[in-house]
Amino acid sequence: MRRSPASFSALERPVTADPKLPVENHPGGQPAPARTEATTTLLDPPSPNPLPQPQSGLQLWVHRTSVFLFVLISAVAGVLLVILPWTPEWTDNYLLLSFPGLRTFVSAGFFRGLCSGLGLLDIWIGFWEALHYHEHQ
Repeated sequence: MRRSPASFSALERPVTADPKLPVENHPGGQPAPARTEATTTLLDPPSPNPLPQPQSGLQLWVHRTSVFLFVLISAVAGVLLVILPWTPEWTDNYLLLSFPGLRTFVSAGFFRGLCSGLGLLDIWIGFWEALHYHEHQ
């Protein structure tokens, strides 16, 4: 079933490739083909980025050292957070003796498990970073 150009609803109106060009209707209700000389700047693909520059020796070693320290600190903090909540030092310390309500909350199994879970997550993040380390060359 063909419709006349005046019977198109708001969702069925013909469009052009370039919004700056007018919509021209041909006989039969079909929109005019887009002009070949018209270009759109918003739809053009971005220009490719240049290749990354090679790092100098000092930058490379600073990057390696920072990744190593991140992995080391993540692993140590994770192990401490996994083990420490289940030791007596977790609740029997000088900081919590004057706050009995906080001491009760910190000694709850849910809070200890939450801290251990964060420790496992910290260990996983550290090892993930170590396994996915790569140097840009």
